[in-house]
Amino acid sequence: MNFEEHAAKPLLKAAGIAVPDGGLAFDAEEAAALAEKLGPCVVKAQVPAGKRGKAGGIALADTPQEARNEAARILGMEIAGHPVKSVLVERQVRIAKEFYTAVLNDAATKGPLLLFSEDGGMDIEEQHPDALVRIPIDIREGLRAGALQAAIPQIDGVAREKLLDVLAKLYTAYADNDAELMEINPLVVAQDGKIIALDCKFTLDDSALRRHQELAELGTPEKLTELERRGQKIGFKYIELEGSVGVLSNGAGLTMTTMDAISHYGGAPANFLEIGGNAFVLGKQALEVVLGNPRVKSLLINFCGAIARTDVMTGGVLEAWDEVDPRVPVCWALGGTGEDEARAMLKQKLGVEPLPSMDAAVKAAVEAAK
Repeated sequence: MNFEEHAAKPLLKAAGIAVPDGGLAFDAEEAAALAEKLGPCVVKAQVPAGKRGKAGGIALADTPQEARNEAARILGMEIAGHPVKSVLVERQVRIAKEFYTAVLNDAATKGPLLLFSEDGGMDIEEQHPDALVRIPIDIREGLRAGALQAAIPQIDGVAREKLLDVLAKLYTAYADNDAELMEINPLVVAQDGKIIALDCKFTLDDSALRRHQELAELGTPEKLTELERRGQKIGFKYIELEGSVGVLSNGAGLTMTTMDAISHYGGAPANFLEIGGNAFVLGKQALEVVLGNPRVKSLLINFCGAIARTDVMTGGVLEAWDEVDPRVPVCWALGGTGEDEARAMLKQKLGVEPLPSMDAAVKAAVEAAK
């Protein structure tokens, strides 16, 4: 779950990281009233997306009237598909130095990774990749002071201990809030020497929502397509993609492997949907959701019998077959417990045989989608 800046910054403040004074406004008059109290300010669109500045969603205002005008301009904009319904109005900070820093889940190290760069600003990873310091963190030990001391250089005009303290607190905010990402860009040294987070991007691990129910109420749920909403209502984890090969499989790992194989053989998956043992009772709904995507030109059904039997899952899908009546080529891959029974069911019901391997089924589905 993503969070807008106004909801993310209090998490930094709670960890002891300074943020600018400010408040949330839902109309131009509220923005002007905040500017009256704050003085010269920044008016910032509140959407769960980056590159707001490039889109014209961030503006400086020196007077309440300028804040009113900028808020009126920004409110109602659409940024990355999100309508702007509120603006964050914050006191301007006189900047002496900008940094970039973040803590994120890193697939390569299979744990948290702290990133830091002396170059702040937009597109930092693309424009200055060599400037990024990377500090892998053992989640069991936390961020060790020695690792920070060794990796972060002395920077002219910056109190190093203050900077290292902020980075340590950023990791605390990441860990305490079960974050997938906690990013500050820019983290600045103000002209008075204070280190302040001017922005914050926070993504909460969806698996931890139950542990942060009050916090989750402040987040912005992911925008769903109509088919994704249907899948969520049924209880599926369905993600609509841009490809043409529909995927129906059991188990998240097998489903991801199937999608990777489709890409490997030159195709593109149209969705993620793992159904598991629920294929016996939800076969009709699964077929309808996958085939409801007009981009689907072929369907790949890949079942592996482990916890759930292959014949049970196949039977659930076949029971709904006549009612759904798929109108695209369907390629089957079956393996594991109940495989022989599932093959016999396919032969009797549809007069077809599954392909001899997953690779063969994937290749056939990719070719059929062309």
